[in-house]
Order: sequence, then C-alpha cells, then structure tokens
Amino acid sequence: MSTTITLAELNALPSGQFVNLLGGIFEHSPWVAEQVASARPFRDIDSLHQAMVERIAAAGPEAQRALIRAHPELAGKAAVRGELTPESTSEQQGAGLDRCTPEEYSTLTALNQAYREKFGFPFILAVRGHDRQSVIREFRRRLALSPPEETAECLEQIYKIGRFRLDDLVRKPSV
Repeated sequence: MSTTITLAELNALPSGQFVNLLGGIFEHSPWVAEQVASARPFRDIDSLHQAMVERIAAAGPEAQRALIRAHPELAGKAAVRGELTPESTSEQQGAGLDRCTPEEYSTLTALNQAYREKFGFPFILAVRGHDRQSVIREFRRRLALSPPEETAECLEQIYKIGRFRLDDLVRKPSV
C-alpha cells in the first residue's frame, strides 16, 4: 500500500472513506471494515485488528468460506494475468512467486489443483518471510490436514495477512 495514514486520521474519517481505505485489508471483503467503522475510535492498531478478527469470527461459516474464497491462488492464473490486488501482487512478489522456475511453477500449479480439489478453496498463506521453497513445503504440509483444520488454518493466515496490511497502512505518529 503506497498510502499511509495515522490512526488518529483513520479514526476521524467519515465511515465511507474509512471503509474505502480498509476495504482491502481482508481481500475483496469490505464488509469487515464496514462492521467495525462504528466501533471507532480505536486506541491502537491491535484493537482495530482485534475488532476486525472478531467480526470475521462472529460472521459464521458461510461468510468465512466466502472470505477464504475471495483470495487468489498463490502463483496462480490470476497472478500470471496480472489480475491480483496491488496488495496480493506485492506480497507474492516479496516471496519470489513472480520469479518461479518452470519446475516451481509446475509444482505450484499441481499443488494448487490438488488443494482446491481437496478443500474447495484456494491455499492461503501469509507469505511475508517465506520464499518459493518454504511456500511449497507449507503447501505439502497443509494438504495433509483435515478440512476443519485447514479452514481454521486459512482463517489464521488471513488474520496475519490483515495485520501485515494494517501495519503497512497505518503509520506511527511522529514524536
């Protein structure tokens, strides 16, 4: 995210601007920001993130599955076609997924397919701090999980991604 804002500025925004700014924190799911807008002011980033996580947890299984399905596959067709959100593009580039060898791309394509066939949604990983090989290892590890375990893991990864995005967006006030 190229724009940054202080928490005080974020708390003072009209609701529509607040939602526009935070609508991408959780991939294509502005409803999360909409549901926390009225809970302002937030005292810190932790309380803002916690409020967002609590709304997702309270939304129930159907909304949670929709949130999971809103995410792109890692190094998938949308990435190749340049159709990812700016946040997802930056995150995947940071893990080197835009520089896969043909063998790595083939492996990731096969893992994406096997994962989607087993779970019915895309593999989600907070890729910050990962590289291509650790992404592949994590894919393989998580393919062994049960559907309920993997759904819970996806939500945890989504919460981490959301926190990274909030930290990128909200700058600390200068002292």
